[in-house]
Amino acid sequence: MGCRIDRVVSAGNLVVFVVSGQIVGQHVQTLWGVLEREPGAVAIDLKNVVLVDRDGVTLLARCEARGTQLRNCPPYIREWVNRETGGTEGIDVA
Repeated sequence: MGCRIDRVVSAGNLVVFVVSGQIVGQHVQTLWGVLEREPGAVAIDLKNVVLVDRDGVTLLARCEARGTQLRNCPPYIREWVNRETGGTEGIDVA
């Protein structure tokens, strides 16, 4: 199973990336590349994600710390992201 990323523009010109499948291995870099190209506010919808590895969780934690919304985040991913950030929001990442 791979990773599919669909770009949807919602109300207020918020770009939502709907991710399906796995965020592992090279898919982490693919998602990062897509996110980097967006000049405005973005959100990531994780409703259809079935597997995330450590690098994927690190990416999601960094994105959230920079203001990206994580929507429909499965509980196991949310818990892991919280542990990655020490349970704090708004941390500064370089």
